[in-house]
Amino acid sequence: MERLLLAAAIVVVASVVAAVLRRRRPAPPTQPQYQVPAQLDRDDFDGPDRPWLVAVFSSATCQSCERAVAKAAVLASETVAVQDVSYQDRKDLHERYAIDAVPTIVVADEAGVVRASFIGVPTATDLWAAVADARHPDARHPGT
Repeated sequence: MERLLLAAAIVVVASVVAAVLRRRRPAPPTQPQYQVPAQLDRDDFDGPDRPWLVAVFSSATCQSCERAVAKAAVLASETVAVQDVSYQDRKDLHERYAIDAVPTIVVADEAGVVRASFIGVPTATDLWAAVADARHPDARHPGT
C-alpha cells in the first residue's frame, strides 16, 4: 500500500512540475512581417509611359534574385516595363518604398497602384498569371 501511495505522490508532483514549466515557457519569437508598397511613383521607374510595370527589387548578393529577375524579364513588352531594381544600384528606391526583403516583385498599373506582389521567387506560372489577372481581371473569372 505504501508503494502505491508513493507512486501516486510522484505522479502528482510530476504533473504539477510539468504544468508549472509549461506556463513558464516563453512565447515563440515573432516572425518577420515584410511589407510591400501599395503605390509606386511610376516616374521613379523605367517605362513610365507603359501601362504596366513589373519591378523586381533585388540585390547583387542574392542568388534567388537572379531567378526572380529572369522570370520577370520574359514579361517585358510594349505594354509592360520590367525593371530590376538592385539594392546596390538603387538603394534610394529600396529605402523610399521600405523594401526590407529581396526579391520583392510588384506589378503596378499606369497610376502606380500595386495590383499584385510577391516576396521571394514565384513560379513563372504564378508570376505570369498575376500579370495577366492584373491586366485583364475578368478574363480568368468570366461572368463576375
